[in-house]
Amino acid sequence: MNVFKYGDDINTDLLFPGRYTYTCSKAEEILPHLLEDLDADFAKKVKPGDILIAGENFGCGSSREQPALGLKAAGIEAIIAKSYARIFFRAAINQGLLLIECPEAVEAFREGDELKLDAAAGKVSVAGKSYEFPPLPEELLKIRDSGGLLVYAREKLRGKRGF
Repeated sequence: MNVFKYGDDINTDLLFPGRYTYTCSKAEEILPHLLEDLDADFAKKVKPGDILIAGENFGCGSSREQPALGLKAAGIEAIIAKSYARIFFRAAINQGLLLIECPEAVEAFREGDELKLDAAAGKVSVAGKSYEFPPLPEELLKIRDSGGLLVYAREKLRGKRGF
């Protein structure tokens, strides 16, 4: 697992450049451009199960879906940040992308540190030291496990209607 650490105010244009907004809408079109203006090699290095760590106000900027869709499609297991822009937070939930607020773990992490995440228990371990965050609501974990809000909602409707 790779851990990519970035600073504060990582906006949606840094996550996915706005110049591609109207030309890239599918995951396979978005992936090569993820973080290209912040970390030119990110799209080549990222692997399923990787984690992003960031400072405050992660995902500020416009309300485009491409950043969250691209990060989820890249296989990002979770983003651990000090705080999130609300609009990105909502887009990430829609995609089933796991967001954790744990400022202490962000501050503690240094490149090369081992990181372990137990989202259900509300724990992040950095270099052997444990940091707690409020356990995520069961429904949020179900949305993530389903692959996003739309899939989750369809599954719930099938269960209620019997089809």
